[in-house]
Amino acid sequence: MDHLLCYKTLPVWNAQTLPEAFRRKHNTSEGTWARLTINKGGLDLALTDQDGNVLETHHCSASRQPPWLAPQQWHRIADASDDLECQLSFHCDAADYFSRKHGLTPTHSEVLEAVAGMPSTQGRALDLGCGRGRNSLYLRLRGFTVDAWDRNEDGLAVLRGLAEAEGLDNIDVQYRDLNHARIDGQYDFILSTVVFMFLQPQAVPGLIAQMQAATLPGGCNLIVAAMSTQDCPCPEAFPFTFAEGELSSYYQGWDLLKYNEDFGALHKTDAQGNRVRMRFATLLARKPE
Repeated sequence: MDHLLCYKTLPVWNAQTLPEAFRRKHNTSEGTWARLTINKGGLDLALTDQDGNVLETHHCSASRQPPWLAPQQWHRIADASDDLECQLSFHCDAADYFSRKHGLTPTHSEVLEAVAGMPSTQGRALDLGCGRGRNSLYLRLRGFTVDAWDRNEDGLAVLRGLAEAEGLDNIDVQYRDLNHARIDGQYDFILSTVVFMFLQPQAVPGLIAQMQAATLPGGCNLIVAAMSTQDCPCPEAFPFTFAEGELSSYYQGWDLLKYNEDFGALHKTDAQGNRVRMRFATLLARKPE
């Protein structure tokens, strides 16, 4: 469980303050591991199925701590000593840490997939259009040295505050307008998720060329951006959208690890409360060595 991060710790309980709900069958949520630490006394922890049938019972104490409770594991405290003192904490993967602890939008799924396929996460990453930092902070937790750029000062302030609160160094947060940005460094991973549609059309070719030039051999570019096609005109008035096959055409000669133009949804909702659906171009490409 060394890869898990603690995002919440509850107050110390004793036999009198132990919530009654914990004596009844309940479970942890999806993606959440729970750890009950006993400081004094003891308890019996029953692992059950969804119907409450006991699968196994653990007799626990300060010298014999309870097992980790996996996500959605049904359990209950069957018995507790009068001198019990214990504390419950909740843990998650790095991908969920900032969303669970600080309420950020979860790390983009394409970023998670891209990083999972990389042989190393010890290089340099550039997050173009970082927003409040959902991807930048995850990359830093995974080991990258991160440059995070955006032109939204409010979002950058949030990112700076979270990095400081979590004691994360090696994350450089800068105000940059991507319509006019100049990329000077060299990076192992350059990403831009759901950002290109907010750029001016004339800025797009030059920015992609800069991304490519600033990527080290063997490094990767990840772009996820809105499209407008004949079968699905973009329902939003974005300044820029990719046409069919346009994004992939920029990456001729690179290894396309992933490319699709599938339907997806914005977080924005329509008048009926449904998330706005549209096509997105998704590209993960590796620069030849």
